[in-house]
Amino acid sequence: MIRRRVTVLGSTGSVGCSTLELMDQAERAGTGFFEVEALTGGANIARLAEQARRWKPRIAVTADPARLNDLRAALSDTGIETAAGDQAVVEAATRPADWIMASIVGAAGLRSAWAAASTGATLALANKESLVCCGPALIQRVKASGGRLIPVDSEHSAIFQVFPHEAPEQVECLILTASGGPFRTTPRDALTAITPEQAVAHPNWSMGAKISVDSATMANKGLEMIEAAYLFDMPADRIDVVVHPESIIHSLVEYVDGSTLAQMGPPDMKTPIACALAWPDRLTWPAPRLDLAALGKMTFEAPDEDRFPALALARQALEAGGIAPIVFNAANEVAALAFLDRRLTFLNIAAVVADTVEQMTGSVTLPNEGDACDSALAIDTMARRVAEAVVLRLSKTA
Repeated sequence: MIRRRVTVLGSTGSVGCSTLELMDQAERAGTGFFEVEALTGGANIARLAEQARRWKPRIAVTADPARLNDLRAALSDTGIETAAGDQAVVEAATRPADWIMASIVGAAGLRSAWAAASTGATLALANKESLVCCGPALIQRVKASGGRLIPVDSEHSAIFQVFPHEAPEQVECLILTASGGPFRTTPRDALTAITPEQAVAHPNWSMGAKISVDSATMANKGLEMIEAAYLFDMPADRIDVVVHPESIIHSLVEYVDGSTLAQMGPPDMKTPIACALAWPDRLTWPAPRLDLAALGKMTFEAPDEDRFPALALARQALEAGGIAPIVFNAANEVAALAFLDRRLTFLNIAAVVADTVEQMTGSVTLPNEGDACDSALAIDTMARRVAEAVVLRLSKTA
């Protein structure tokens, strides 16, 4: 039986909900028992309150201070402590737990993940921005505290499971798989008229809106390439991407002797979550099973960087180092949200990223004051201002 004292940062989002659903399934199956220390969410108070009533955490936190009274009212008869605001989320991340899921989307999740990294807990990381913005420092912070970082992205979880952690010199390269998103075969000319509704309709995965847009532009694979470089200490020229529309192979590790190991399974986020939750053990739960005979075949193709330039932009940012990955991430987030707000066309998402990185790289450096998290957030703030200006300019010329 797996026993964990758990905190879920971002419990009302897609990954947070999947985490709690998995825990519930494991408890019902008699293979897990979980004590919940803290749950944090955003504006979805009804969902947060429902989760809190089920799991009875010591504290429930909403990041939105204006919703605190709503949360208190919803939990008034439970004895569960409530709090609100960004600082309250950070404080929740430092409470005693032996396993912390960091799944708050965007740069908003960076500070809480940074706080959780100092606790000595196992940090299950689903927040890309934490690694992209201050990966080496975050990894070192987890190690210094005596904790362990386990990636939850399906691609990095796949690599984590087949990577020789005690003998990394045996690895020749890492191969990230990409579904290709909803527009894998869409002609470039047709991409000019893509709507947000089309972009969030992912063919294989159920994800939040912003992450779905990242998949549609392949910016997500660019971010994952940067993450993989930091997680597995691998240079950019030894990380490849292959499009695999079926999303059965989640990533591969090629060894120096020519062997290539892959982790496979149906596309379900609960599988990498289960890996992180139980590691180094395995959690028995009602997992979907892979039927290779029914699948019949798997296909692979090279990514088209002409139609999806975000991938090449991310590789350039990784190779440039310094502030470039932080700027790439911030500009992409601003552009993706502007697209969802219908202020920017689909093809101009990458244009905003390219323009912002070009403007800031070489003219701005990481601040010397504060820790790595503070420095990253300072650059993030600057990059967002530049990106918003680019969005405004492009929207006027559209």
